[in-house]
Amino acid sequence: MKPLQIGDLKIKLPVIQGGMGVAISLSGLASAVANEGGVGVISAVAIGMTEPNYEKNFREANKSALRREIRKAKSLTDGVLGVNIMLAVTDYEDMLRIALEEKIDIAFIGAGLFLRIPSSIPDSLLENSKTKFVPKVSSAKAARLIFQYWANKYNSIPDAVVVEGPQAGGHLGFKKNDLENPKYQLPNLITETVAEMVPFEQQFGIEIPVIAAGGIYYGDDIHRIMQLGAKAVKIGTRFVTTHECDAAIEFKESYLASKKEDLTIIDSPVGLPGRVVLNDFVKRIQNGYTKPVKCPWKCLKTCNFREVKYCIAEALFNSARGNMAEGFAFAGTNAYLASKIESVKEIFDNLILEYNSVKNHPVKYKMAI
Repeated sequence: MKPLQIGDLKIKLPVIQGGMGVAISLSGLASAVANEGGVGVISAVAIGMTEPNYEKNFREANKSALRREIRKAKSLTDGVLGVNIMLAVTDYEDMLRIALEEKIDIAFIGAGLFLRIPSSIPDSLLENSKTKFVPKVSSAKAARLIFQYWANKYNSIPDAVVVEGPQAGGHLGFKKNDLENPKYQLPNLITETVAEMVPFEQQFGIEIPVIAAGGIYYGDDIHRIMQLGAKAVKIGTRFVTTHECDAAIEFKESYLASKKEDLTIIDSPVGLPGRVVLNDFVKRIQNGYTKPVKCPWKCLKTCNFREVKYCIAEALFNSARGNMAEGFAFAGTNAYLASKIESVKEIFDNLILEYNSVKNHPVKYKMAI
């Protein structure tokens, strides 16, 4: 595999670990991935739930927890680290500011169109910042809109772009009816986005890495998608069943016990389809189960906590801590392929072996996408 170059930032291996919330990818997983030469990513969404008594001041808990996890990860690795931040969260600007203050290598911005740097971010933080800005999108059109806006408004552009297809886990940027549509499958999205980046590369005289996400599981997948122009991949699901993943063992075991048909789509309370591992809690909510929400703070801008059937942040945090009876595991389409708990190093060794195998023997593809 060739190194990934994002501006002046060189990454040994073109593998970015997905930022998985709530509390699935924190400093433990992120630092382990960074130590293997990839990009380790901390998820900022509702990260404050890991703080004691977070309900008393959820906003401050998020800030202190993100700062703590970034610093802890940096103490465990000299590798490349990122933070995954959702535009849809109420404290998006707080999370981005802390990431910049802590000099994170890469800020991945998703769950909305990343059209501008918030005015609340002081110029002093940006002037000498080495942080790379990487929007996450679900279509070539969205990528073009973001890059065109930046080019017109700032005479600059983001440093790279992640394109996430419909086989990803968690909340999905597609309508439910489009999830199986060939038009929206990852290879097509990558081909289209690579083409959309060409005019911007020519205008600014730089390479814009397109990063593929959603359904990448084997090294074979990495090889295939790179033949279409992707410069790197983002992988979440395969890193869940590792010793270093910050989730409880019960969460990981839900992947190990799952079958292909257990990967199902739910209607999230925040108005998006989400892919999860089927369990009793999922069956209950599919049958109309409701749980009164005592919202300590409106963490998502779009959440009408007075009308939702249950709190998704609470359900996700329950599962992250092993209480699967009161929550569920977000997971990509290929979670059922996991067969054992292994180390992050073993994952990287296997990805490289698989990649090289198909590179040398292209007829032996073993693909998840």
